[in-house]
Amino acid sequence: MDLLEGRSAIITGAAQGIGLAIAKVFAGAGARLVVADIDEKAAAEAVKELAASGATALAVRCDVTHEDDVEAMVQACATEFGSVDVLVNNAGITRDATLRKMTAEQFRQVMDVHLFGTWLGMKYASLKMREQGGGSIVNISSISGKVGLVGQTNYSAAKAGIVGMTKAGAKELAHLGVRVNAIQPGLVRTAMTEALRPDIWAEKLAGVPMGRAAEPEEVGRVALFLASDLSSYMTGTVLEVTGGRHM
Repeated sequence: MDLLEGRSAIITGAAQGIGLAIAKVFAGAGARLVVADIDEKAAAEAVKELAASGATALAVRCDVTHEDDVEAMVQACATEFGSVDVLVNNAGITRDATLRKMTAEQFRQVMDVHLFGTWLGMKYASLKMREQGGGSIVNISSISGKVGLVGQTNYSAAKAGIVGMTKAGAKELAHLGVRVNAIQPGLVRTAMTEALRPDIWAEKLAGVPMGRAAEPEEVGRVALFLASDLSSYMTGTVLEVTGGRHM
């Protein structure tokens, strides 16, 4: 189904992993894409891959912690495609360490990318969306923000903050036709998680009732639902994609 036919979508952190999977799902639904990533070369390669399958996509280098970059990313979408209909705030990093060993810089880096970066994206995308009379913002949180995970006081705090930000933004923007929702993925099969030690992977997998990790495209399809009119009466919602873990 062409659920995003004629619409323009920005996805941050879209050069790999969950972000690239979301881009592919959106492309299959007819969206025109801005593939935004701090790694300009990787973003360009992702656009080549998308274009080879017939998608219309633009690569934009963006450090989501820099306000000028985020404003320029949103403007690039508006200029190239004529509208900003969807934003997926997906860009993220990890700097895992126990509370005793984590440095202040590691804490700030994670908070800046996830929390400040998401706020900047919401701010500038919503300015365009309110002019258009509507739009959809999808923020990628994490189950870590709900339950907390050892070694992730920074990441868990940032991802929990995204939930609060999503709900506050949803209330502010609802009367403008702009919806704001969030996704909390659990264990997802990506290059990062597949690099885990086998015993750690097995431990994480053991807690998933469905008995497997999610494929990145499964998160992408939930993002598509929230981005499209299928969820037209949903805002301020947080959907878990965890295979039943933490029910």
